[in-house]
Amino acid sequence: MLNLSNDPAPGYNVEQLAKQGHRFVEVRASFHVLQSIPSFTLFPLRRSKLPYTVKGMDVSFSGLLTAAEGLAAKAVAQRQAGDPEALTDGDLCFTFQETVFAMLVEITERAMAHCGSADVLIVGGVGCNERLQAMTRVMCAERGGSLYATDERYCIDNGAMIAYTGGLAFQHGATTAMEDTRCTQRFRTDEVEVVWRNP
Repeated sequence: MLNLSNDPAPGYNVEQLAKQGHRFVEVRASFHVLQSIPSFTLFPLRRSKLPYTVKGMDVSFSGLLTAAEGLAAKAVAQRQAGDPEALTDGDLCFTFQETVFAMLVEITERAMAHCGSADVLIVGGVGCNERLQAMTRVMCAERGGSLYATDERYCIDNGAMIAYTGGLAFQHGATTAMEDTRCTQRFRTDEVEVVWRNP
């Protein structure tokens, strides 16, 4: 929608633009998430709304994406018309990022409560995002725990985690014949039988 570059990565470019944004999205987030936002009390009262859909430990981004498209189209039209109050690309990225991350932190905290855990390990490409790490760190600290995170050297596309997990599976006899091997981008990790851990 914003024609962001894929270089070095779309998520990284969203993060950098979000740092330039100054509008706050109106979300139903817990106060510790709001407190972790830099200059929280300085945000303008005029807010940009995006859907916030959390059900148990599931999130839905479909309505969010549709609303973000509408918000972006409106902002572009306002800017073309010379409206000084139009949202910038930074505002849009900030609003989108805050909404998504507030949802993720909420379900993470709920999962931690169910598991009796106070610590979180963030992995994956999105896990490199410093804002997500900051929000999660505040939540963990309030639960008496810690956040463990790393940077893009070990997170992008989960390459290191996939290789390590494959090594563990192989050591415990889990193999797949080459002719049966497939790449499935939308494969759900919760479908994997974990044979390398004791119950």
